[in-house]
Amino acid sequence: MTELEIVRPAGLLDYAEGLALQRDLHADVIAGRSPGVLVLCEHPSVYTAGRRTEPSDLPTNGAPVVEVDRGGRITWHGPGQLVAYPIVRLAVPIDVVAWVRDLEQVIIDAAATVGVDARRIDGRSGAWVRGADGTPPAKVGAIGLHVAEGVTTHGIAINCDNALDAYAAIVPCGIADAGVTTLSAAAGRPVTVADLADVVVDRIRAAEHGMRTGQRIGSAAQCTTTARITTADTTSPSTAPARQETLV
Repeated sequence: MTELEIVRPAGLLDYAEGLALQRDLHADVIAGRSPGVLVLCEHPSVYTAGRRTEPSDLPTNGAPVVEVDRGGRITWHGPGQLVAYPIVRLAVPIDVVAWVRDLEQVIIDAAATVGVDARRIDGRSGAWVRGADGTPPAKVGAIGLHVAEGVTTHGIAINCDNALDAYAAIVPCGIADAGVTTLSAAAGRPVTVADLADVVVDRIRAAEHGMRTGQRIGSAAQCTTTARITTADTTSPSTAPARQETLV
């Protein structure tokens, strides 16, 4: 099978231009002109609001927000954060939640290469770092997807060495009882987007290949070896059916 094409725009990719790029690539995959594309980028500072965003999540500083068609709630993108958009056709029968688990495993595996023990939290998407001295877990990697005609857009965002002050003005991902961190903070040393980019490419390629061959990197069997953080969280685990979009 042909490997995913890799697109890595130079410099910061304007978010609106990134959305337009995703739309064009999505159309190419649907039409069969492309076997799938992985876009790796950094954006200028921007807040984006998914379909589940609540008014209480929005910036308290009056900053503008871009409404997007992905699932999930509000988040921030900016310099020092690695954003990966795998635009791929999901294997049939379509299982969106399984693809979310695969992308979580991409983040967890990438974090491990820089010495960070990122984990899942039951009932919450993304990858998390255990809090120190009883503090809540902190999210280091987020996921938000849209699926139309069996092809995905949007993807993952991994905090590498970005500043965290922008998160203070919002309720990140709509989760008020947990924090946000970076790989640099968790590792106790600088971890840059460049440090992580090639690893993320390799792991997303492995995830896409595993989806097609039935050897998913985020499968139930694989996940039994991946530690989880348990909390008193009462949010129900994601059981979204395979449909046009998943909200994560």
